[in-house]
Amino acid sequence: MQEYTPMVDPDPQWWHALDEYERIAAVLEYHEEAGIDVPDQHTHALLHVVVENQLAMGKEAPTETVLRRLIDENLDRHDAIHAIACVVANHMHEMLHGDNGVVSSDDYYAALKQLTAEKWLSGEYGDG
Repeated sequence: MQEYTPMVDPDPQWWHALDEYERIAAVLEYHEEAGIDVPDQHTHALLHVVVENQLAMGKEAPTETVLRRLIDENLDRHDAIHAIACVVANHMHEMLHGDNGVVSSDDYYAALKQLTAEKWLSGEYGDG
């Protein structure tokens, strides 16, 4: 069985063959084996899976374009996933706690376009 590593694009066929629980388990296993300790491992893994699911949609997905740009801006793939995951988390928070509870995909894509390695590394998104 293939193992997950956020430093390499997972094979889309392998990724799609996993159910959500297997994807989360694969991400948890990677972090455990790498000795990466995060405060809320399951939420962290879930956000990895959300981003990887978006990336697995293909080269035309806006998330893929942003990932490649962040890598070109000298983030490694794992850090780029974390940066995108922060945008995902902010978007979800706004959906749950915003004034009207409605945030469009266009809002999410606009936020992704604003994401840069510099903003991520400066801590503008919380974890850089």
